[in-house]
Amino acid sequence: MKSITNKIILMVVMLNVLIPFSLAASTSPVICRIELDRGILPAGEKQKAVLKVTLDAPEAPGEEQRPPVNLSIVLDRSGSMAGTKLENAKKAAIEALRRLGDKDIFSLVIYDHNVETIVPAQSARNTEWIEGRIRSIHAGGNTALFGGVSQGASEIRKNLGSGYTHRIILLSDGLANVGPSGPDDLGRLGSALVKENISVTTVGVGTDYNEDLMTRLSQNSDGNSYFVESDNDLSRIFAAELGDVLSIVAKKVILKIRCSDGVSPVSIIGREGRIKDGVIELYLNQLYGKQQKYALIEVEISSKKSDETKKIATANISYENAVSQKTENVSADVIVKFSKNQEEVNKSINIDVQREYNINISAVAQDKAISLADQGKKKEAIKELKGSIDNLRTLGKETGDKNLINRAREMEAQVDEIEEKGWDAKNRKILRTDSYQMIQQQKHK
Repeated sequence: MKSITNKIILMVVMLNVLIPFSLAASTSPVICRIELDRGILPAGEKQKAVLKVTLDAPEAPGEEQRPPVNLSIVLDRSGSMAGTKLENAKKAAIEALRRLGDKDIFSLVIYDHNVETIVPAQSARNTEWIEGRIRSIHAGGNTALFGGVSQGASEIRKNLGSGYTHRIILLSDGLANVGPSGPDDLGRLGSALVKENISVTTVGVGTDYNEDLMTRLSQNSDGNSYFVESDNDLSRIFAAELGDVLSIVAKKVILKIRCSDGVSPVSIIGREGRIKDGVIELYLNQLYGKQQKYALIEVEISSKKSDETKKIATANISYENAVSQKTENVSADVIVKFSKNQEEVNKSINIDVQREYNINISAVAQDKAISLADQGKKKEAIKELKGSIDNLRTLGKETGDKNLINRAREMEAQVDEIEEKGWDAKNRKILRTDSYQMIQQQKHK
């Protein structure tokens, strides 16, 4: 028996040596993993590598256990919304209301050149009266978008600190033309709201809204963003969004990744975050049930001898359990081996990290292409996109990864359409929204 036990212990020790990255051993419902783009790095040289920190959320609790929701719908009723757009938006709002329970809070703000709260924050059980108010909405004048979101936030604030999940869903089809109206203005508003744990999901309808403004507001408040070409899709989008809100399992998620001596953080790929004194810090407002979210960080690693092993970094995650409302913590380390054997290094590639890194780099390239096209440099913009496609396709073929090859095909089809039809409003919105959803790992599109 003693011999068998010793063998088991030896196997465990060997696995810890051979497996190039570690998984967190934790009873916490959120699992944290930290990996490097290769399990074995070349010895005798200073080099760059990519760290991936992944959070795996558990399954969402049942209806009885889920945290209550504090939802405010902010609806554009400017003149351009007249007709089926407004009717389908009202229908989607009513369907969202009917999915809420007695413990949830619902409010609805409409705006044209004025802002009006037609349903003050109240229990969602008052369905009949609320639906009547929604059906009474008619199209009006201009677009006071900033004021509408601010008023929606005021309704949310009536129930802050009561264990609710706070969410604003903003729907607009036009340019903000009353009050603050630039992407930076709305970005600052989003940054202020996320500090109150309020996320804003933006739904742009048609091809006349400002996608830069909408994605900036969502990004800075950690919400989702959608481009809806046909208003017939509004019910589907609202249902998907509400499904996310009703399945939140973790809130106020803080990621701190501390690099070891000899390892320096270089940049955070795509996401907003802070690097200071060798520590990378990122913030997520919430995690949904069964959702996987990750962060990618480029690091520089000092030269090491062959066969040497080194801990590269430690990820510490803290968050509020959405059900118990208690703060929980989880952590994980990543350890890597160094070798002079290049074949051994090449075989240790972590395709999961390489895939996500290259897809995120391609999303950043999409934003750069939009910027070039806006400056009139349309040939350079196409070149940027094609270069990104080539990178994805090459890595996909080298590693046999179908996801990379399919992503290259999707981007190629988009570039073909741009070359055929030009940089029109629709193509710009598709690229911007797609880039945002990729970087944010948005569940529904």
